[in-house]
This record gives sequence, structure tokens and C-alpha cells, in this order.
Amino acid sequence: MNLILLGAPGAGKGTQAEKIVEKFGIPAISTGNILRAAVKDGTEMGLKAKSYMDAGGLVPDEVVIGIIKDRLAQEDCQKGFILDGFPRTIPQAEALEEAGVVIDKVVDIEVPDEKITARMSGRRVCAKCANSYHILYKQPKVEGVCDACGGELIQRKDDAPETVQKRLVEYHNMTEPLKDFYSKLGKLVIVEGQEEVADTTALVFKALED
Repeated sequence: MNLILLGAPGAGKGTQAEKIVEKFGIPAISTGNILRAAVKDGTEMGLKAKSYMDAGGLVPDEVVIGIIKDRLAQEDCQKGFILDGFPRTIPQAEALEEAGVVIDKVVDIEVPDEKITARMSGRRVCAKCANSYHILYKQPKVEGVCDACGGELIQRKDDAPETVQKRLVEYHNMTEPLKDFYSKLGKLVIVEGQEEVADTTALVFKALED
């Protein structure tokens, strides 16, 4: 089962990837991780990527896809894999198809923007021990104070509402068109994200088994 996971930032895509890994025993391939690993290992594609990174440029899609193909050729991917974080654009999806990477299903986790904004902007992190809380879903015993170490709870810049909304606009402009691309190929399944993680997971598993 070769999968791509789609979903806006904050839609819970990473959590669902972990659940799929647990149930089906296939690896989740994060392009950021494999890019760093290829550079560290000094593979042919990794060295190409490093030359662009050292020059302060973006790594071209063909190099990223070369690194993905190298990773997918490894033994743990023989029963399948999950691509998380790639493709992000139509040209990347087209390049993936042209490279002969077979995808069985594309799972899109849909959560309304206003829910994502509330979910992400409500997060608070301890400045000392990095324990995480939420002003609605996981409140500390004392407002603004970490239960574990008494440190101050802060909002990360990434979780500020204006940052979240900027990332959502970018997602809708660049990545959301992939839904139409994969729908035309007959590979898209849409899962409505639920309040409870377990309920979303149940819908994801049902979509994969249908």
C-alpha cells in the first residue's frame, strides 16, 4: 500500500501517519528527514542536494525525487510506504508520476481553517521543559504555569494566529490543487477530521480498507 497524506498544517496529518505505521507496518517517509540523511550519508543524490543547500538555494524537484526513489528502494518499503510532505505542488506530483513512483491512494484529511486556527493558536509550551498544553483541550492546573516544572507557558511564534493563517493561505494556493490532480487519477479519498483523534483514525482506516 503506497500512500500520500495530504492535509493543511494543523489538520493532524502527522498523528494519522503514526497510526497507519502502527497498523500496517509500513514506514512514513518525511522528505525533510530523508534529505538530511542523504546529505549526511554522502549519497550521489545527497551530494547534489548539498551543493544547492550550501549555495543557499532550493533543492530542485528532480533531486528530491531521486532521493525519494533511493529511499523507497530500501527493504522496509517493499510492502508499502507513506509519503508525508511531498508532493506539495502539481509539478512535484507530475514529476513523481513521471519518475514511475506508484501511488495507490492519496488520503486528504479535511479540517476547516477556523478549527485549525483555534487548535494551533491555543497551544502553549513550557519555556523550561517543553511540555505542551492547550487553552481549551489540555489546560494546566494554574493558568500560564507548567504542571511539571512550574515554568512559564508561552505561545510559539509558529502558533500565533497570523502565522497559522499565513501557512493556511500558502497551503490552499500551492498544495490544495493536488486534490483535483489525484481525484482525476481516481486515487483521492477525503476524510473529515473529527474532534477526537481516534474517530479520525477510524475513518482513515475505513478509507484505506475500502
